[in-house]
Amino acid sequence: MKISELKNKNKPELENLLKDNRKKLKDLKFNLAREKVKNPKEIKEVKKTIARLLTLLCQKEN
Repeated sequence: MKISELKNKNKPELENLLKDNRKKLKDLKFNLAREKVKNPKEIKEVKKTIARLLTLLCQKEN
């Protein structure tokens, strides 16, 4: 998800997205260990999205 799309969301929506992405990352890592991930680069993208969400949440608190 792009940062411009995320900036338009409010704090509860961002928190829900963060929760969902963390669960997705956990599932991807588990499947990677079991060699069932088709696209390992997806893990990198999910990590970047989590970082973007955390950055926006910190900015909205201030």
